[in-house]
Amino acid sequence: MMTVIVRKRFQLAAVVGVIAIALATIPARAQVKTRLSIATGGTGGVYYPLGGGMAALISKNIPNTEATAEVTTASIDNVKLLHANRIGMALCLPDTAWDGYSGQIKGFKEKANIRTLMALYSNFMHFVAAEGAGIKSVADLRGKRVSTGSPGSGTELKGLRVMEAYGLTPKDFKSQDRLGVAESAGALKDRKIDAFIWDGGLPTAAVLDVAATPGIKINIIPHADAVPKMVAKYGPLYFVSNIPKGVYKGIDEDIPVAAATNLLIVNEKMDENLAYQITKLLLEHTAELVAVHKAAREISLKNAVLGSPLPFHPGALRYYKEKGVKVPTAAK
Repeated sequence: MMTVIVRKRFQLAAVVGVIAIALATIPARAQVKTRLSIATGGTGGVYYPLGGGMAALISKNIPNTEATAEVTTASIDNVKLLHANRIGMALCLPDTAWDGYSGQIKGFKEKANIRTLMALYSNFMHFVAAEGAGIKSVADLRGKRVSTGSPGSGTELKGLRVMEAYGLTPKDFKSQDRLGVAESAGALKDRKIDAFIWDGGLPTAAVLDVAATPGIKINIIPHADAVPKMVAKYGPLYFVSNIPKGVYKGIDEDIPVAAATNLLIVNEKMDENLAYQITKLLLEHTAELVAVHKAAREISLKNAVLGSPLPFHPGALRYYKEKGVKVPTAAK
């Protein structure tokens, strides 16, 4: 009899212990009140690793907030996802952001309800060609096999605008593929294409990879002449900058190309205090982002307010005002 009573007491104690442990975990789980998805790009570019670094910083330092980086086809889809409130933040090119904000994205007639937190770093347009393919200029892409970037990407949008300045469209190619940068690099290595277009920070992992592949030598095609025409038609979203020699194996001189400033954007309805905290955190922990990718070396308080055609989110403006940084009138 005594044995039965002891056994029952032990079982009861075990049940109580399990319940206590379960109850103890509920507050910890309940504390995560905000989950943020950061829309980035493909795994072979800069957006994804940098977005991952941002997500780690946010999750570590902002109470009750958990952030994750999501693979996407980049800028155009990022704007659509943000407008639909399906993600919390996004990295985006300024031309795509402006087209979304002003309702000019093809097949997307709404005006996206998006705002800027900060300008990040420069994106450099790469026209990457296999040596021996006879491609020394953008015009030489005529009659070639070319990948123009993922559908719905800022690469595709900006690349088409560069080619437009030279009177070229994909109809002039022998064939057009629409691949992400990692897939494009793989196709070039396999000799399935002659060239690909990519717009990204420096250095881009997929371009590094193809440039270092034995038996492959790449050329990056200069196209600074396109920039004045692009600015005249689309506004001051673009500028000339150099892909420096030595960034990629075999590139022995600076290559002048079309550049633009990447943005970190959010839905206009993001909580003002959260937007303030994120802006403050990322601009005061840039060293941790540089450790993730060298492109983040451009991120600074001074640069954060330059290059956005969109208004800034009120939470970001509060931080800039607190730091005494003047936001250009056109971007307010």
